[in-house]
Amino acid sequence: MKILTESFVVSTTGKGTYEITEEIESIVSKSNINEGVATVFVRHTSCSLIVMENADFSARTDLHAFFDELVPEDTPYFVHTYEGGDDMPSHIRMCLTDVDKNIPIIDGKMVLGTWQGLFLFEHRRAPHKRSIAVAVSGI
Repeated sequence: MKILTESFVVSTTGKGTYEITEEIESIVSKSNINEGVATVFVRHTSCSLIVMENADFSARTDLHAFFDELVPEDTPYFVHTYEGGDDMPSHIRMCLTDVDKNIPIIDGKMVLGTWQGLFLFEHRRAPHKRSIAVAVSGI
């Protein structure tokens, strides 16, 4: 069994989705692992990782609008607002999605659907630098 671990940073410009598929594919390729799994983990509590359609941006536009409606900012009963009105909503949005993804590797490639991509889902309005750790393991 072989394991390769790497980290990289995604600079965001605020709320939205940022595709990271190519970065993960590059790490998988560098690992020389033919069969296994890529584990991707974002080390923050106000952003998340999602698998989403990457062919039509309007799908992500709708996702952004849905989360804005589902967990609105500046909700008056939130107590955890030290960093502003988007503070607690960003944590809730992270809990509703997730901070890690496991993607199978077959024949040296991640097994994603035709229109699937991996995205960092930034839940804060302000720009951030987000650290992503990747562990590729297998044979």
